[in-house]
Amino acid sequence: MSPQRRARDTGRVKTFEDLWNELRVKAELRPAGSGTVALLDAGVHAIGKKVLEEAAESWMAAEHEGRDHAALEISQLLYHAQVLMIALGLDLEDVYQHL
Repeated sequence: MSPQRRARDTGRVKTFEDLWNELRVKAELRPAGSGTVALLDAGVHAIGKKVLEEAAESWMAAEHEGRDHAALEISQLLYHAQVLMIALGLDLEDVYQHL
């Protein structure tokens, strides 16, 4: 069972760190058909474009589409930011030291 499904079935919410661990495993194991693997293979430029796209969609949702849609778009922004971090070989601690 996938971590997302397990989280939904147990009512447990996925944390930022849970997502990070899930993406790191995908990057290491490289499962066939993984969107994360496809993004990593496309490289930093392609991932960066997705970060920009999701940032714009987060802003537009916040301005015009309400909290729920904004939360969805922000979750996608966080996902793409983490994929970019993995592509660059960064760890959470590398970013946390700047917060």
